Amino acid sequence: MAARGHVQDPNDRRLRPIYDYLDNGNNKMAIQQADKLLKKHKDLHCAKVLKAIGLQRTGKQDEAFILAQEVTTLEPTDDNSLQALTILYREMHRPELVTKLYEAAVKKVPLSEEYHSHLFMAYARVGEYKKMQQAGMALYKIVPKNPYYFWSVMSLVMQAISAQDERLAQTMFLPLAERMVEKMVKEEKIEAEAEVQLYYMILERLGKCVEALDVIRGPLGEKLTSELQSRENKCMMLYQRLQRWPECNALAHKLLLKNPDDWQFYPCYFDSLFHLIDQSWSPPEEGEHCPEGLVHHTVSEVVRFVEERIKGEDGKDSRSLRGPYLARLELIHRLRERGCPEESLLGEPLELMVQFFGKFGDKPCCITDLKIYLHLLSPEQHVQFINRLSEAVPLGEQGDEGFAFPDDTKALQRHLCMCQLSRMLGLHHSLDTDGKLRLITELKAHYRHGLKFGKTALKTELQFSDMYCLMAAHVYVDLWTETGDENMVWQGLGLLQEGLSHSASNAQFKLLLLLLYCHLGAFEPVVDLYSSLDAKHVQHDTIGFLLTRYAESLGQFAAASQSCNFSLRFFHSNQKDTSEYIIQAYKYGAFEKIPEFIALRNRLNQSLHFAQVRTERMLLDLFLEADIVLSLEESVKAMSLSAEEDDIPWDNMRDNRDLTVFTSWDPKERQLTEEHRCRSLEEESVWLRLRSLTLRLLASLAALGHSSSHQNSNVANENGVGDKSSILSSLLSQLNQTLQTAAQIAEKHTQYPFLGPPSTRLTVALSSGSCQCQAAALQLSVHLQELDMVGLDESSELQTQICNAFKSLVIQLQEILKKCKGDLLDMKEGKLKTCPSLLENLIFFVETVCIVLWMASYCAKILRPLKTSLQKKKKKKKDANTSLPVVICGFQELTGSLQDLLTQALDYIKGQETGVTALKLASLNLEGNTEEEASFTKAAMDKVQSSYLRSLQEVGDLLKKRAETLKNLKI
Repeated sequence: MAARGHVQDPNDRRLRPIYDYLDNGNNKMAIQQADKLLKKHKDLHCAKVLKAIGLQRTGKQDEAFILAQEVTTLEPTDDNSLQALTILYREMHRPELVTKLYEAAVKKVPLSEEYHSHLFMAYARVGEYKKMQQAGMALYKIVPKNPYYFWSVMSLVMQAISAQDERLAQTMFLPLAERMVEKMVKEEKIEAEAEVQLYYMILERLGKCVEALDVIRGPLGEKLTSELQSRENKCMMLYQRLQRWPECNALAHKLLLKNPDDWQFYPCYFDSLFHLIDQSWSPPEEGEHCPEGLVHHTVSEVVRFVEERIKGEDGKDSRSLRGPYLARLELIHRLRERGCPEESLLGEPLELMVQFFGKFGDKPCCITDLKIYLHLLSPEQHVQFINRLSEAVPLGEQGDEGFAFPDDTKALQRHLCMCQLSRMLGLHHSLDTDGKLRLITELKAHYRHGLKFGKTALKTELQFSDMYCLMAAHVYVDLWTETGDENMVWQGLGLLQEGLSHSASNAQFKLLLLLLYCHLGAFEPVVDLYSSLDAKHVQHDTIGFLLTRYAESLGQFAAASQSCNFSLRFFHSNQKDTSEYIIQAYKYGAFEKIPEFIALRNRLNQSLHFAQVRTERMLLDLFLEADIVLSLEESVKAMSLSAEEDDIPWDNMRDNRDLTVFTSWDPKERQLTEEHRCRSLEEESVWLRLRSLTLRLLASLAALGHSSSHQNSNVANENGVGDKSSILSSLLSQLNQTLQTAAQIAEKHTQYPFLGPPSTRLTVALSSGSCQCQAAALQLSVHLQELDMVGLDESSELQTQICNAFKSLVIQLQEILKKCKGDLLDMKEGKLKTCPSLLENLIFFVETVCIVLWMASYCAKILRPLKTSLQKKKKKKKDANTSLPVVICGFQELTGSLQDLLTQALDYIKGQETGVTALKLASLNLEGNTEEEASFTKAAMDKVQSSYLRSLQEVGDLLKKRAETLKNLKI
């Protein structure tokens, strides 16, 4: 809250209780206390603002805003009021009002350092870089401190970064910033490292690499001390940009002599060597090779250098460093790529990798080090390599099960690394079914044996043998995907649940469980698994898709809302948080971080996942509430949803998903490729476009419903219905185009790796006929609008067309419902079988029914007044003809058919609920499993059964509510 350190001020003493109530979350008492105080002291502005904060926090935003504006118009200059208003406006997400507040305060108190700096920070929150530059200079004139001057310089740099015109940045903003810093350099006023960093940043952005190099290597560079080897790293980067390969090579060589384990300099060292060879560079006959010293410009020199580093490590008594050994493999890889015969000078890769395993096989990093170089082995060497490694794994005597186990954690790590390498070389995948089952038995035995080493581990620590358990689960998944035997996935689930009981914090167990449950169509256990992962900050964007992809499609609407809220809360707070990070960066002079924070904010605002969650959340709210809790028009209005506006940044969309979040030891041919990534993004974008267009078309339908025929057609045109119909036509044509693109994508039948990105709902939406039926229902609104304009008398052809469309919709809905029929969960020959695709089809049926009902509701709004005016005409003419117009009869048929359809669907759901509940999982035959294994597997089956019941119940409840709304469609 506001600073309240000076207890001497009587106002501070009076306000203290209100602050305390607000800090403790007791907002009602804060409001009451403020009212009491204002009765006695009407001019105590701060009390009024604190009351406004209390009102804001109790949901009375409008009252709070009025109170705040009353105080703001008085242009207060007391610190308490200003700080309280700042807090209030931030909570209202109106940071632009804080700038006006401090602009007024600065005018009244022009020499206040505090108010000027608050004004600068207020501009920073809203990204007003030009005003920040002016505020920074005004501050420097009042209080000539270096940080204020450099705030102004940084604001110029930010104007350059955010400028639409790159030329303007290069010719105006950056040169001006450079001159401002040079002035301080000439006057020898540069004091802090941050100022040198900023100078370097400006020169780098101007492309003045030579000048930047002079700064780094000169006396100013001595101030760069906060990061280790900061000067050397910057020099290396500049040499690379300037393509000064001799200096690059000599500097890398010098730094590697100092620390042979510093991996970042090996790639620079090798890159520079090959550039020098390509340029046929040779050293001068006299003097130094280059300003940085000696240059290695031949392969033999570099080979000798690497071998010397390795000799140095071999001769040490202490533990060897990995860097030089990996450098040797990296050099072989690069020489082989270029077809250089010198690779033989370094030795045979198989022998070198066995040697590496001998030295470092007991470290968990051994697998990640070696997997990059497995391609150096020929396929014929794979089995030989693993056999050689197994000789270096110390195992004890063979037990009763026929397996030998390690005696300590180091031997366990070596054996585990060998198993991981076997899988990466494809030796697990080449086994037949029996071979894979034997492998699983061995991995499980090693896992359970290894648990004894972690008996004293804390709950939050992982077990040493967890990776055996995960690998066995992967082999179960292989068997499931190859043979279709669902028993394998149940066993895999049971094993992972067992693993989780011993290692409650293992994220990989949770992620794989989450994926398997989703593939089986069970979302209920997934919610707890995801929340136990405790995803932090940006992870809601990178792994949130695992949750939101399946939530609604598996019929768990309440959980789907919760999942979307998880992600949306993060995205919405990102805006506010990033502003605070930027302000802190200014305060502490971390100027180089400011562009990074802004890039992060843009990356999150343009996130594919953000757009998906936003769209799906709004659609979900409409499916659950529109015409049930509120009318469609009111629901659309409450969401501030507009048919005209498309707020998705299609051209700058960022795919921030982490598609490698699952630990995988699959061989290269089974891994995720760049083509998979591109196809997945294309599929996600088209599905998002379909959903976004559906949402905007519903907003358009709501707008039409709002202004339907309670006016005659002329008035309707004046009120912009003509404009609305053109938006509707444009959206429908976009929808049809997108459906064509979607059909082409679906025809490709792209299969992603099991641990890769999940497929979208696109293929199921098209194969079930749901997309086509929804499009037809939305298309019908155009004909209905035409009928509204023309009336009943002169529209017999149009009426017939509309009636045919009604019949077609009913037939399409019946077809979708047919594809939902079947047993969701069934027991055959003592084995449990699931059919989650039926659940996905059922959800599409529900969504499509909702859209057809909204169209029918719009139709009823149009037909009611037309029917009333027809009856009036008949009364006037005393017409005895009682036959109704075709369209009205057709509409009555439609509502009757929809009622029948919903009854059928509810009967089917009831039957499924009864069937799933009646399954006695206890009678299942889980042969070959121990009692403990069977209990974990049955627990997983119970979770799936319970989840299916929850889904059926939620879908049934929603359809019942929709059936109720049908009764209101009589005309």
